[in-house]
Formats: sequence, C-alpha cells, structure tokens
Amino acid sequence: MNQYPPIAEHGMVGDLQTAALVSSGGTVDWWCTPRFDSPSLFASLLDGERGGHCRLAVELPDDGMSVRQLYLSDTAILVTRFMAPGGVGEVADFMPPVESPVATDRHTLIRLIRVVRGSLPFAFDCRPRFDYGRAPHTLNLSGDHRAVLRGPGTDLHVQTSGDIALNADGDDVTARFTLSAGQIAAVVLTSTADGAAAPRPPSLDEMIGQLEHCRAFWLTWLRSCTYRGRWQDMVNRSAITLKLLTYAPTGAPVAAATMGLPEQVGGERNWDYRYTWVRDASLSVRALIDLGFKDEAYAFRRWLRDRIEAGGAASGDPLQIMYRVDGDPLLTEEILDHLEGYQGSRPVRAGNAAADQLQLDIYGEAADALIVGRDIGAIRGWKALSGVLDWLCDHWDRPDEGIWETRGGRQNFTYSRLMTWVAFDRGIRAAIYSSRPADTESWTRARDAVFRQIVERGWDDKRQAFVQHFDTDVLDASLLLMPRVGFVSAHDPDWLSTLDAMDDELVSDSLVYRYDPAASPDGLRGSEGTFNLCSFFYVEALARSGRLAKARYAFDKMLTYANHVGLFAEEIGPSGEQLGNFPQAFTHLALVTAAMALDEELGRAGTDPREADHLGHLHVTAQGLVARPGSRS
Repeated sequence: MNQYPPIAEHGMVGDLQTAALVSSGGTVDWWCTPRFDSPSLFASLLDGERGGHCRLAVELPDDGMSVRQLYLSDTAILVTRFMAPGGVGEVADFMPPVESPVATDRHTLIRLIRVVRGSLPFAFDCRPRFDYGRAPHTLNLSGDHRAVLRGPGTDLHVQTSGDIALNADGDDVTARFTLSAGQIAAVVLTSTADGAAAPRPPSLDEMIGQLEHCRAFWLTWLRSCTYRGRWQDMVNRSAITLKLLTYAPTGAPVAAATMGLPEQVGGERNWDYRYTWVRDASLSVRALIDLGFKDEAYAFRRWLRDRIEAGGAASGDPLQIMYRVDGDPLLTEEILDHLEGYQGSRPVRAGNAAADQLQLDIYGEAADALIVGRDIGAIRGWKALSGVLDWLCDHWDRPDEGIWETRGGRQNFTYSRLMTWVAFDRGIRAAIYSSRPADTESWTRARDAVFRQIVERGWDDKRQAFVQHFDTDVLDASLLLMPRVGFVSAHDPDWLSTLDAMDDELVSDSLVYRYDPAASPDGLRGSEGTFNLCSFFYVEALARSGRLAKARYAFDKMLTYANHVGLFAEEIGPSGEQLGNFPQAFTHLALVTAAMALDEELGRAGTDPREADHLGHLHVTAQGLVARPGSRS
C-alpha cells in the first residue's frame, strides 16, 4: 500500500473556481480543474501511484531538516518553509483570484521559491494523471523552461524561471536546482482547455506582483467582516475557507474540496463532496451573512432561485438536495476501481447517488437563506419561495432519508420536521412584514401541524428528550439546532433535558457524535468519528443555554483539533486524527456560528475575556468534564 500523509497535513489554495491541496512537505496532492467538480489532475491523496502529484521541496535527508507550513496572515497564500543547517528557504503557493464572474478553463497555480539564508537544493517533479488517473497524457517539452502535458480535454502548461531547467522523465517533467540566499525562482502551472493558447512566459517581477495582488485581494475582502470577537484569527480563517469553497461564477458553495477521503480509514464511507448541497450552502452563506459578507448572500440567492425556477427535481419536488456548481442536477455516482483509496479506503466514489434522496429539511435551510432578517430579496425570489411553500403544505408529512443521508430506509426524522417548521415560520413572518401575497392561512395551518407532530411524536417521555425520528429513542445531534432556529427556548426544561441526554450519550470529552449507528442502523458498514459540525453546534447550544463555562471549554478544546494552518476536515477519529473530506465547509460555518454565539453570551454575562477562571466552574475527570455543584453549568 502507498504511503499517505495525514489528511490534516495540508493547506488549501484556490482562485474562486477551483482549489488545490498542498501537503506540509510541499506536494500538490489534489487539484481538479477547471472546476471543483471536474476530474482531477493531481489525486495522490486517493492513490499515491496512479493519482498524480506535483512535488516542490528541498531535497535533503529528513533528519537534517525541519519543515513548517503557514498562511500569510488573513490570506489564502500558503507558505511552506524548509529549515536546514545549510540554509532556510520557502515555497509560497497561491492561485491568483479569478475576479471575473465568467467561468473560465484557464487556472494558474504559482509556486514561488525563495532562499533567505545559505544554499539549498530543490527537487521538482510534475506527474499529472488526467481524469482521476484513467487517461494517458503526452509531453511536449519546448526548451529548458516550457512544457505542455496534454490529456483529454485539458492541457497542463508548466513554465519556470531561468534558474530551473526542465527535463523529461517519460511523459512527466522534473527539475533539480540549487538556490542561494537572495535568489528567487518560480514554477507556474496553468491548466487550459485542450489546444488553447499557451500562457505568456512568466517573469519573476510579474510573479511577485501576482503574489502582492493576491494578498491585497484577500485583505480587502476581509475588510467587510464585522466580527470583532475573541477568536478573530480562527473566524477569519474559516471565512476565507468558506469563500475559497464558493464557485464565484454562480455563487454556489461546495461542501468540501475533495472526494473519497474516508470517515473511517479502510471503511466504505467515502463520498464525493465537491457539489453544492442546498443545506450546506444555505448554512455556509448564512454564516458569511452574519459576518457581514452580503455579496455572497445575493449571489447564492440568485443561484437558489434559478434552481427553483428550473423546474425541480426528477421526482417532481421543487428542489433536489444537491447540484453541480453550475446547477446541473445530474450527479451519477461511479466507483473508481483503479484507485486504491486513501490508505486503502475503498470504494472511491465520483459523483453522489444521494442526489436522488428525499431530504425535506432543505426547504427550511433554503428559506432561512432566502429570507435574511427582514430582507426577502427580489420579487422573483419571493415568487419562487412562496411557490415552494405552497407545495410544501401538501408534501411535508412524509418520511425521508434525513440530514445524514442514511442509506437504511426512510424515516420520519425529527430534524426534517423541524426545518419544515422553519420554512413555514420564515415565510409567514416575511409575508406579513413585507406585505407580500401569500397563502398565509395554509402556511400557518401547516406550521402548527408540524409543531404538534414534533412535540407529540418527536419527544420521548422515557428519555425526556427529543429523538432522531418518530419510531426510535435514539438521540441525534442535528437537533442541537432547535434553539437556534427558534423552535424552543434555550432555557426550556424540555430542551435542557434533551441537552443533558446528549451530554450523556453523544458527547465524548466535548466531541460530539452525530448519532449511534449501532442503535440506529444507517445501511452502511463500519463506524465513524465524532462530527466536527455537531461539536461546534454543541458549543452554541451550551452557550445559549447559559452553560458558559462548559461551552468555553468545549470550544477551546475543539480549536486544538484544527490543523497547523487552522483547517478542519469533517470528523475527528479515535486517535485525534482528522477524517473525511477536507477542508469541510460544514465545520467552518459551525465554527463561525459557535464563536459568535459564545462571544455574545459571554458579553451578555459580563465575562472579561482576559480572565482565566472560566474553568473554575468545571471538574475534569478521566471520562470528560462535568459541572461542579452550584456552578452555572
């Protein structure tokens, strides 16, 4: 089996239409182009031999060198620094943002090399494998500094500055070179459509200018952020990550940059997350709205309205749960048998069969994104939303696959009912406030029927808790959102007893499982780690319920699981490793909402962030943390 770096040992760069992952050792392990959901050029994360990679690193024995990777503050410029007795050098990886709203086939990854002390030998190996490693390519080498690697439908141009001479290695290109203190060199990778004109040869001055422009772009974008709380750096990094995962031509956020990374190493829970889930995207955009980024909200509203106006899903429903970034609803799932998967985790799937599932909660998340506060958007948007709510009046009372996309059969999931209640609630409020035409009588009857059903059938008297679905007593962490959406007060006794039950069953040292698959079979083999989204939702629920000491501890504990550049995957494994697709938009949006909620509640309680006695209300045990008698928690 191939050797694989940990999933967390990567940073992400992107240009707002695609993104690449660069390992802490200087290897591009993942890049799909020209879009997030295009076939890969580099996918060594899924197969070290067949996937393809681009390595640029100092070539010295590991025991004589240390490597550190970091972002330039508040940017998407990733720096990998190599420190050895003979010198110090660094590679700055970045993609110039494509600021035009028009989709393009031309994308550029710049790798700028600099030595600041001594002298260092570098190795460069570019070995793309087109179409997920299924297609051969040809090499056309023009002199020492230009090469074109041609695959089906896509060309990869490799250009270097004068100090780096390219050599052919079969159909791949390599280089070996040495730089001394003060020297700068560059490798530029440009993907284009098959047969497109080659990019101009790069000059070092131009590449340095591109780096400064990229830095200025991100610093300027962050000026719109209204967050001024205690966790500024982590919130900024999450906001940049959400922006990097948004396909600018349509405003559609993807769930993650990758596909096939396992929720359990060696297991079968290996999904393709490079698409736009209505749920994930709505929550991501709502997090950006709360941070002050309005343009992203308007763009996503247009995308979502267009999906509704396009005529709905094949099932006849107004929306399907996910789409390609351009709005295409066809996401046929296929197994890539030729790839061994990350550390042998098979099958590797491209596409996602869950696109055909029924998940009724998406209408609540969509309504919450389309109606921001009292802003209901354009008239066309209101017409689209009101039509959906009219339809939902007749279709809400159905079993579905639920938020976690289980493959074990449809159930009457409580979370799905909760979010249909949200859809009606938001629509009624907006129609009344903005005097918009609407069948509010029907919406109100449906809203109240949903409410009664949740409190009568979604509540388990024996457990004194709201449960996953109407035919089980299993708990589900998605219901941590009940107070946030306004269904129940965060101090309601029924909610507090639900939170206590989750504490007992789903929480492990402040990390939260989605549910217990052994108690509620989901149709899949194997297990999974704690779910980062739920861990941050737990922080928010604790904070809103007044359990501030516990919330602060859980949040600080979660932040220690971020990787070296502040990124999170989907889950935390049993040994503290990051698992699942990476980086995960769900996790970063939940981090933002948790930070904002905790800041607000700490401020309301008059808590001074400089004080160090928050843990004075907690007792830490081998099993986790508990509140001391008499504490607010």
